[in-house]
Amino acid sequence: MGLWQRFTMLFKAKASSAMDRVENPSETLDYSYQRQLEMLQKVKRGLADVVTAKKRLQHQTQTLEQSVVKLDGQARQAMSAGRDDLARTALERKMLVQDQLQGLDQQIAGLEAQQQQLVQQQQALSQKVESFRTQKEVIKAQYSAAEAQVRIGEAATGIGEQMADTGLAIQRAKDKTEQMQARASAIDELTTSGALEDFTSDQTQLDRELGAIASKSQVDKELEQMKAELGPGDAKKELSQ
Repeated sequence: MGLWQRFTMLFKAKASSAMDRVENPSETLDYSYQRQLEMLQKVKRGLADVVTAKKRLQHQTQTLEQSVVKLDGQARQAMSAGRDDLARTALERKMLVQDQLQGLDQQIAGLEAQQQQLVQQQQALSQKVESFRTQKEVIKAQYSAAEAQVRIGEAATGIGEQMADTGLAIQRAKDKTEQMQARASAIDELTTSGALEDFTSDQTQLDRELGAIASKSQVDKELEQMKAELGPGDAKKELSQ
C-alpha cells in the first residue's frame, strides 16, 4: 500500500470518527424518513400526471367517436341524395378518424398499464415508508433509553465531565474547610496563651499583665486586712464554723 493510500485511509478513519461523535441517530433517521416521503410524493405526482393524460385522451376518444357517428350519417345522407362523391368523402374522413381512434386506444392502453404499475409501486413504497417509520421510532426510543442509561451511569459513577468537576469542587471545599479549621484552632490557642494581641481592645499585653498583678495585690491586701480585723483566734474560729 502506497503512502497516499495510507493517508487517504487515515483521513477517512478520522473523518468517520469525528462524524460518529457529532452525528445524532435521531436526526439521521428523521432525515432519511423525510427523503422517503419526498420520493413517495414524486411517485404520487407521477401517477396523477398519468391519470390526467389518460383522461385527456379518453376525452379526445369520445370526441372522435362522435365524429365517426356524424360522418357515417353524412355518408348515408349523401347516398340517399345520389351524391356518391360526397358519400365517399365522408367515408374517407370516417376511416381517418377511426385510425386516430385506434392510435388513441393504444396510447390509452399504454397509459393504463403505466398507471397500474405506478399504483403498485406507490403501494409498495408506502408500505416500506410506513415500516421504516415504525422502525425509526423504535430505534429512536432505544437510543434515547440507552443515552439516558449512559448519563445515569456516568452520574452514578462519576465518569462524566460534570461529575469530575463536581468531585474537584468537593475536594477544594474540603481542603479550604480543613485550612479554615486549622486557622481557627491556631487563633484560639494563641489567644488563650496571650501570644495573640486582641486588636479590638485598647489594652496592650503589658496593660493586661499589670492589671492582673494589681488585682492580685488588691486581693492580698484585703486578705491581710481581714486577718487583722478578726485576729488569729477569730480567724481560726471562723474557719472551723
